[in-house]
Amino acid sequence: MKSVEQQARAFQRVREAHASEIVEDYVELIADLSEADGDARAVDLARRLGVTAATVNATLKRLERDGFVTGAPYRAVFLTEQGRTLAARSRERHRIVRDFLVALGIDAVLADEDAEGIEHHVSAETLAAFERFIASQD
Repeated sequence: MKSVEQQARAFQRVREAHASEIVEDYVELIADLSEADGDARAVDLARRLGVTAATVNATLKRLERDGFVTGAPYRAVFLTEQGRTLAARSRERHRIVRDFLVALGIDAVLADEDAEGIEHHVSAETLAAFERFIASQD
């Protein structure tokens, strides 16, 4: 059985991952929409995330407060430099996890869906191991 300290560390990591998960999902989606459509609107975020407009608006206020986005009510939302950096890091984590799962033989569509959750919870050390494994398959 794990020690009390090991359990506490593990649960703390999960809580921290959950806390950053929404922020990472939003900045990644804003980056995707901006690249595909030229801008990201709250209505598009709500539709793609499957949440209400009120949820998106509340989250965008928090993202703006924390320096990840800029925008005005009823206008497009744009990533700040801090937001673009986080989006790029999130995309890279997603890519590594997806490619690892595909290397294990998981269907690419399913691997992409599964990576969406895993990417937020995997440690830097595990990501590095995933990358080594992927490289060894070439």
